[in-house]
Amino acid sequence: MTTPGRAAPAAGGRPRHAPAVRAERRLTSRELFPTMTTHTSPTPDDGFGEARAVGADRLTAFVDAAVAIALTLLALDLPVPTGDSTDAMLRSVSDHSTEYLAFALSFVVIAAHWRAHHEVFRFVDSLSNRLISLTLAWLFMQVLMPFATRVLTADGVFPPRFSLYALVQVLASALIALIIREIRRAHLYRTAVPPRVFAQNQVRAVCLAAVFAVSVPVSFLTTSTGAYLSWLAAPVVLAVARRVQGARTVAPHGF
Repeated sequence: MTTPGRAAPAAGGRPRHAPAVRAERRLTSRELFPTMTTHTSPTPDDGFGEARAVGADRLTAFVDAAVAIALTLLALDLPVPTGDSTDAMLRSVSDHSTEYLAFALSFVVIAAHWRAHHEVFRFVDSLSNRLISLTLAWLFMQVLMPFATRVLTADGVFPPRFSLYALVQVLASALIALIIREIRRAHLYRTAVPPRVFAQNQVRAVCLAAVFAVSVPVSFLTTSTGAYLSWLAAPVVLAVARRVQGARTVAPHGF
């Protein structure tokens, strides 16, 4: 008689063991579906960083569109020459030469402001509330430029008209310097160290603001020709500042 759970004795008196039962192991999902990949949800920090980069790009696109509109408004204000003959047309162009020169000047000035902004913001990957406010204030100066150009070429007392145009340039240049200062202060750029273009554009903006600021009292003390000639000091001041800045950069390597 055999008891349950025991193997029956085999011939020869030795007990015969029952075959071992292999324990079944539950397979994991990775083993069942080896080609499937699981995706982890992005962390809040990753999403925030991407949103900041998109915000910087959107602000840059908005600035580009507004500057393009300001340049277009400059051209819309240009007077159309009239005349029944070639001589009459040339006389009409000569009569409106002031408007044409003011248009060319303002176009160059707005383009220079935009170029400085573009060179700086291509390194920016995030924004701060102060940077947005400074950029909007700078953009207001660019949009105001067509109006200041019309005032400059209008009739009336010269010093106030000239001073308005010069003060717009002072504020625009000063705001570029403050924008660069904020970007460096809050480390809103993507590189480990501030790019060299930051210091270059900041010095350029300060120099231009100084030249235009000096031209305001000059317009009250001299004639209109003298006031305009004072702006020619800008290239000289920029060249001197660039040379001094380059000397400061090279000097540490000489020791």
